[in-house]
Amino acid sequence: MGDQPIRVLVADDHIVVRLGLVTLIDNQADMQVVAEAANGLEVIELARAHKPDVILMDLRMPGLSGDQTIAAVCDENEDARVIVLTIHKGDEAAYQALRAGARGYLIKDVPTKEIVAAIRDVYAGKRAIPPAIAEQLAQRIGRAGLSAREADVLKLIANGLSNKEVANELGVTEATAKKHMTGVLLKLGARDRTHAVRIGLERGILSFEG
Repeated sequence: MGDQPIRVLVADDHIVVRLGLVTLIDNQADMQVVAEAANGLEVIELARAHKPDVILMDLRMPGLSGDQTIAAVCDENEDARVIVLTIHKGDEAAYQALRAGARGYLIKDVPTKEIVAAIRDVYAGKRAIPPAIAEQLAQRIGRAGLSAREADVLKLIANGLSNKEVANELGVTEATAKKHMTGVLLKLGARDRTHAVRIGLERGILSFEG
């Protein structure tokens, strides 16, 4: 590690947030921002070009999803150190990001000192997962996750489609669509379709962006 500053790539599609993070990091004596990205493809390209020590990135940006971006970066460089900084508190969002290779997961309302502490910890080879997130993850691992098809059904339900419309969209019978919907309700512990959508949003299975 020596006397070299920790080289950080900052990624967020909201320029005000990104500039705030850049200022915060550049004000640290032991850190330096080497690149800024506004979407997932830029993260992958800039990570390849600059080989930063730590990548601090939002989870929801235009183009690639957060977990796809993280997976691509980690596939190219197994030593990549990614910290997610997001508004999404749901256990599913955290689970997918960490499964893809992220080493830290922070919520955007954390104090700035926790962000710089996380960068130092992850650079040193540790993980940066706050206790509340870790507790959610433990609960998530103890629950059955939705299958890819069930997640598709939930997204369609969230868009207001009926069982018949879901069946048409997925190219299955209405009975099969109902069976998938029953599986969604059981796994989420939801009372009805509206409750299932709310739980999906809370856990990060669904996003407000669609």
